[in-house]
Amino acid sequence: MPSPFPGMNPYLEGADIWEDFHANLAMEIQAQLAPQLRPNYIAALTPMVTYEEVAIEEVRRVKPDVGIVQVDYRSTGQEAVAIAPAPLVGQVPIETPVRSQSLEIRAVKHGTLITAIEILSPVNKRIGHKAFEQYRLKRRNLMDIGIHVLEIDLLRGGSRPPLTTPLPDAPYFIFLTRRERYPTVEIWPLPLTQPLPIVPVPLAAPNPDVSLDLGRALQLIYDRAAYELRIDYTQPPPPPDLSPDDSAWLVQHLHEVGLRP
Repeated sequence: MPSPFPGMNPYLEGADIWEDFHANLAMEIQAQLAPQLRPNYIAALTPMVTYEEVAIEEVRRVKPDVGIVQVDYRSTGQEAVAIAPAPLVGQVPIETPVRSQSLEIRAVKHGTLITAIEILSPVNKRIGHKAFEQYRLKRRNLMDIGIHVLEIDLLRGGSRPPLTTPLPDAPYFIFLTRRERYPTVEIWPLPLTQPLPIVPVPLAAPNPDVSLDLGRALQLIYDRAAYELRIDYTQPPPPPDLSPDDSAWLVQHLHEVGLRP
C-alpha cells in the first residue's frame, strides 16, 4: 500500500517508527544509487549509535516531622532502633541506544570519500544533546576538507543546519553543499502538499551528478515495511504541531483518501 501523502508522511516522524524508517531510507538510497555509481564509485552505509537519556518522573515521598514507630522488643531481646525511611526517592536517567545510518560515496580506486549523505535524526537537531554537537563538528569538518555534503531533513522539529540565509516556512528541507561552491548551499524547501523531488548527488569532476528520487524511495519503503498497519490516521501526527494551513490540508486530504471520517 502506498503512502497516502504526495510527499513526506508526517506520521513517519513518530518515535515508534522513525528509527526503522531512517534505516530503511538509508538502505533504499544505497540501492537506488548503486547502479548509477558503478564501476567507479560505491555507496557505503555507515552506522552510528548515540544514546538518548529517558528521564522518568521522580516519585517524591514526604517524610513527616514526627513519626510513631511500633517496636517489637521480643524479636531480638535488645532495644530496637527505628530506621528512618528515605525522605525522597528518585530515578537515574535511563540511556537507550539511538541507531542511525548515513551514506558515504567513495571512489573505488583508493577509497577516497567524495560525498556524504546525511539523513538527519532527532538527536542531530536537538540543541544541547551530545549528538547535536558531534554532528555539527562532523559537518564542518567534511566541508572544510572538500567533501560534498547532501543533508536530508525530513523532521519538522529541532534546529536546522546553520545558514546565513533565512529559510522559507516549510516543514522539511534538503541541503546540498558542493565542494567547488562552498560555502554556497543549494536548498530545497519541501512542502507537505508536494511530491518529494529528484535531487542531484554530486561526484568527483569530471563525472556528472547522479540522481536520487526521494519520492520513489519513500513510497517503496512505506509499502515494503507496511507502515499503514502501524499508523492510526484518525489521530493527529506526532509533534511538533503542523502550521494551521498544513493542519487544515492534512485533515481534508485524509478525508478525501478515506482515512478520516
